[in-house]
Amino acid sequence: MSERLHETHIELEVPFRHVDMLGVVWHGHYYEYFEEARTQLMRSCGLDTGDLIGPRYAFFVIDSHCRYTAPLHYRDRIRVAAWFRDVRHRINIRYEITNLSKGNRRAARGHTILATTDLERNLLLETPHEIQRRLSE
Repeated sequence: MSERLHETHIELEVPFRHVDMLGVVWHGHYYEYFEEARTQLMRSCGLDTGDLIGPRYAFFVIDSHCRYTAPLHYRDRIRVAAWFRDVRHRINIRYEITNLSKGNRRAARGHTILATTDLERNLLLETPHEIQRRLSE
């Protein structure tokens, strides 16, 4: 699957607490921006805490990556896009951060990969069909 399945966007303004003495965003905060977009993406598909996630299955991050392409600064307006790339064996979510204050310049791109477990925390080798079905709708 190479299309941007269920692509979702959020917009944020970089807060003062996220920058260093030079006014540049600390690299770890990019993962926070990814997580905000991932939460919105999961909610849009009914995969936030609800009837499947929580009572029947759990997700946990097994891999993450961020490639920084341009720095973010205090008060920059950013758009964070998140979409599913693959969901068959693991939930592969891709991200792109665009700096709206700097002419829509890409600031970063990355991914997180989530594994699924049952309630006893046994790793499932394939994403359950009911979750795959929600993601393919």
